[in-house]
Amino acid sequence: MTNKHYSLLLKQASALVSGEPDFIANAANVASLLYHNLEQVNWVGFYIFRGDELVLGPFSGQPACTRIPVGKGVCGAAFSQQSTLLIDDVHAFPGHIACDAASESEIVVPFSSKEFKGVFDVDSPVQNRFGVDEQRLFESIVALFNEI
Repeated sequence: MTNKHYSLLLKQASALVSGEPDFIANAANVASLLYHNLEQVNWVGFYIFRGDELVLGPFSGQPACTRIPVGKGVCGAAFSQQSTLLIDDVHAFPGHIACDAASESEIVVPFSSKEFKGVFDVDSPVQNRFGVDEQRLFESIVALFNEI
């Protein structure tokens, strides 16, 4: 994918959330947009922090783990560290939680909107799928939610 394609996806995501204050509706639309427009991606979605764990939010892809303890797996680690984690081989990540056995690589970006905190998670059935361009795209997507 080209940066031009990613730029267009970011514009489309921005248009989807523009003027809509509901986080859940926006998260559902953005997860679907990215799932259907990115190559070699098998899951795109959000986990929302509730109580002391991350709970499954809007997503596109196969059914997923419903609850993830903070600090566990890639999602829990990214949330506890409050930093993006780009994992080339999920099987090499200590404590990886295999929600979908087909996933080989993953990128997780923490978010903090006015209403919710959590992580934005994208999985791929291909190792080394995500790089700097995808990290920029997904961090820009999360920035849209941090304003909601």
